[in-house]
Amino acid sequence: MLQASRGTVKASGNFNASADADSLYKAMKGLGTDEDAIMKLLTARSNAQRQQIKAAYKTLFGKDLIDDLKGELGGKFETLIVALMTAPIIYDVTSLRNAIKGAGTDEKVLVEILASRTPQQVKDIIAAYRQEYDQDLEEDICGDTSGHFKRLLVILLQANRQNRIQEGEIQSDAEVLFKAGEQKFGTEEQSFVTILGNRSAEHLRKVFDAYMKLSGYEMEESIKRETSGGLRDLLLAVVKCARSVPAYFAETLYYAMKGAGTDDNTLIRVMASRCEVDMLDIRAQFRRMFACSLYSMIKGDTSGDYQKALLLLCGGDDA
Repeated sequence: MLQASRGTVKASGNFNASADADSLYKAMKGLGTDEDAIMKLLTARSNAQRQQIKAAYKTLFGKDLIDDLKGELGGKFETLIVALMTAPIIYDVTSLRNAIKGAGTDEKVLVEILASRTPQQVKDIIAAYRQEYDQDLEEDICGDTSGHFKRLLVILLQANRQNRIQEGEIQSDAEVLFKAGEQKFGTEEQSFVTILGNRSAEHLRKVFDAYMKLSGYEMEESIKRETSGGLRDLLLAVVKCARSVPAYFAETLYYAMKGAGTDDNTLIRVMASRCEVDMLDIRAQFRRMFACSLYSMIKGDTSGDYQKALLLLCGGDDA
């Protein structure tokens, strides 16, 4: 099955970019803004179609659609709509740029994007980053991070993961990890960084099984015990994405909404970037992993137009 068909947002069948641009213009023209019309239209179009609407809007009205939307909308709803209007690769690039520029580094964004994207997507991100900012993403990340955390990010940025299972190395990889962690006083992080950063997801899943037999622990448990800070988060993300990218994002969404206060930046980033990719799988995993549906958690945790738009992207309740 094509991965693209696992999204909740699909291309509109009888699509007319100029007609849509006109509808959006009317929704923003005059007194008051028809947020409902904007939301329903944009969540019912694919990102590629939204890019065509943006071009048609400029041609028809001589104005930038994103600027107009920013002028009419506000708050989290505005942030979500602007995210939906941004091409996926540019959205990733902008998110990474914002994570490393300014005071402090948003390690969560670096971890989430670089651990979950395919090697080809990482290569595309690097090229788009250079085009957009005339700078080298690896250099920018290196200037902002340190230690084994930086080393693993650099390995992921090489996008050279082996794309196959190497039967002969499964057992030896598991043994190296066991010796570097559970069997050793103190941890040899470099072994974790090298193996988890360079092997394919299929290969790693077999290594995790072999590791479990050797040590009696799941790989995640050992990482939690043996490492800390940014490195721990990144290693865990790599392991979880090797097991299942949708499960990784289901967990990311759950913790973005659980407890006091919502991590809206993460909620928006994941919903906007996965709604055309694997949101149906994320929803199914969410229902399996937690005692509620993604839909019901969004409903209980958000409000207003922002909530309505998120629920449209979610695409249904699995109660």
